[in-house]
Amino acid sequence: MNIQAARNQAVVVQPDEGPSYWQPVPANGFSEIVLSPDNTGSDALASGFQTVASGGHIRAHSHADQIELQICFRGRGTVLVSGKEHPLVPGTTCFLGPGVTHEIINKFDEELVMLWVIAPPGLEKFFAQIGRQRTVGEAAPEPFSRPAETRAIEYERGFRDVK
Repeated sequence: MNIQAARNQAVVVQPDEGPSYWQPVPANGFSEIVLSPDNTGSDALASGFQTVASGGHIRAHSHADQIELQICFRGRGTVLVSGKEHPLVPGTTCFLGPGVTHEIINKFDEELVMLWVIAPPGLEKFFAQIGRQRTVGEAAPEPFSRPAETRAIEYERGFRDVK
């Protein structure tokens, strides 16, 4: 991590200003990248929002060498952490160290919006690689499949134990 790259650096990103990508099944919904090395110049972390559509879920996985912070921003859902179920309501905060398996499920009729922060970065590139470019205000596409190379992309971006 190059902390010097961040010295005297400030970045302010307004809602809907970051790149955004529709996500494939089973999550559906979309992810918006807010902070990344592309706009901060720092390789310390990346952050954004992931909107999980009603009935969608983020498959169980862990990260090899990354720490992930997940905060429920809006909506309700469930997070499974190492097999233990926890409710997600606005403000629920999850610290997920390397090797901790986690899964997010939205069984409710509303979207579930999660703020994520990951250190070091990589998750932001994953969303771009498996998703489709999204324009603010456009209608959600029909659910679409993950690319054939998703497993390789997951591994490259630090995902492990993907179910």
